[in-house]
Amino acid sequence: MNAITRWSEIPEFEDEAAEARFWEQTELDGRLMATSVHEADSRESTTITLRFDPRMLSRIKRIARSRFLNYQSMMKQWLAERLEDEMRKL
Repeated sequence: MNAITRWSEIPEFEDEAAEARFWEQTELDGRLMATSVHEADSRESTTITLRFDPRMLSRIKRIARSRFLNYQSMMKQWLAERLEDEMRKL
């Protein structure tokens, strides 16, 4: 499996099939992903508590590990993406 270490290494694709073939053989380096996740300044964030089914949390953590991410950062990223989608619908 090839690893991408710089964003500039990702080519422009002709179509989705070409992109799918590329990603079947390529992955992003964990350090690249880690530096790409926005870590909010502690003064800019509020701590909350969420309760999860233990099996769901375990699955979330497993996905995060496979992407070399902290599970909480990945969840924040997911929520931010979904929030943007929902805001576009308004």
